[in-house]
Amino acid sequence: MAIKAILTINLKLIQMKMRSIYQLLLLLSVAGCLASCKKENASKSASATTTTSSTITSTGAIAVSLASGTTDTVYVVGCYGKHSKKDTVASSALPSSIGTYLTANYSGYTFKKAYSIADSAKAITNYIVVIKYNSALVGLKFTADGTFVSILEQRAGHDLMGQGWHHGGPFDNRDGKHRDTIAISALPAAVTSYFKTTYSTDTLLHASITPDSAYVLISKNNGLFATAIKANGTLIKRTQIDKHAGKHTAIAETSLPAAITTYLTTTYPGYVLDKAFSYSVSGTLKGYDVVITSNSTKYALVFDASGIFVKAFAVH
Repeated sequence: MAIKAILTINLKLIQMKMRSIYQLLLLLSVAGCLASCKKENASKSASATTTTSSTITSTGAIAVSLASGTTDTVYVVGCYGKHSKKDTVASSALPSSIGTYLTANYSGYTFKKAYSIADSAKAITNYIVVIKYNSALVGLKFTADGTFVSILEQRAGHDLMGQGWHHGGPFDNRDGKHRDTIAISALPAAVTSYFKTTYSTDTLLHASITPDSAYVLISKNNGLFATAIKANGTLIKRTQIDKHAGKHTAIAETSLPAAITTYLTTTYPGYVLDKAFSYSVSGTLKGYDVVITSNSTKYALVFDASGIFVKAFAVH
């Protein structure tokens, strides 16, 4: 009995020691994981900062503002090449044709900043101009003589690499889900009342809401119109997209000629197609009207039957 008691006591002591060793190993393992995670996070943070900083030059980016509700900087990208040099320039030093273009296409705009872009031989190749139109910033690229080239794509700092946007970010409408589209029946009563009273012979075709809570209504009435209205029913702007009295038919983006898609991709990089229409007279195709969102601004563009660009309007 004495031997059995001793063996029992020794067994219990061994079990207690094993539990102590296990607990010690568990604590060491947790501490190791925490240290590893901390190191990994620090590494990721440093990497993200380095990546963002290093890609500013490689993407030809220029900072324009802070993203709404965040501390992340928004950039316009594709402004200059690897061996180019940018310098700030006053609006008064820009070619007069740039001012003429901005006044004609962005009536009431506010000038924010501008840069000249020079090549390795110090010859100016482009101008970059940033303006505020309504409540949105617009970055534009012009040639050295002031000819319009393109609307610059905007990206938040963390999105300079990759697809250029992320869910929940300032440009997440690029996911193609059209969350800014609103059913005509869901328009605020004040908007519907104003539109029906003022443009009683128009037929509403499409409605969407902008980042500054304005409503853009696409309608037809011996031509196609885009009407921007505040939520309280106050008119912001009405634009006649085309004057064609023929038949306007909504079409999918995939039905657009390749020439239109190429033009949009080149001139409005990062654009989102809101709505597209073909128009015909007596069954003969005459052209296309396309409504897009580029960054935070809506545009309406007109193309001929072959997909050749005709004109564009900044709707809101």
